[in-house]
Amino acid sequence: MDINFNFFSIDPTTVVGVLCNTLILFLLFKKFLFAPVNKVLEERKNQVSKIYDDADSALKNAHEKETEYTEKLSSAKEKSAEILRSASKKAQQRSDEIIGEAKSEAAAIITKANADIEKDRKRAVNSVKDEISDIAVSIAEQIINRNVDTDDEQDRLIDEFISGMDE
Repeated sequence: MDINFNFFSIDPTTVVGVLCNTLILFLLFKKFLFAPVNKVLEERKNQVSKIYDDADSALKNAHEKETEYTEKLSSAKEKSAEILRSASKKAQQRSDEIIGEAKSEAAAIITKANADIEKDRKRAVNSVKDEISDIAVSIAEQIINRNVDTDDEQDRLIDEFISGMDE
């Protein structure tokens, strides 16, 4: 039995040739495959890094805007409260002025009405005094024209005169 182990034999030139071919393939892959792939990966890494940087910048800007907005909103609330207090104070002052003016006008009207009432009362009193004096003069004339001896006669004449006045 003759077994041929030639297919298991190692030829040094074949090994050197395979190693040279592997080295050449490695160098070709490195130059034409790995370098472009690494370049694409590096560009993608830079893009992702730029996107993250932009997102961080946008987030920081958003926080600054939020802080600014909150401050402005707080300031606006304070200003509106101040405006409301001022308007309320002015309205109260104006209300007090109007009430004061109304009270002084009412006092003036009451004073004038009291003066008018006093004038009318004096006129009425004077008018009554004039009428009484006219009545007294008329009664005196009648008494002089008649000779009244008794008190009953005088009372009757006065009653007649008064009933004549009513008519």
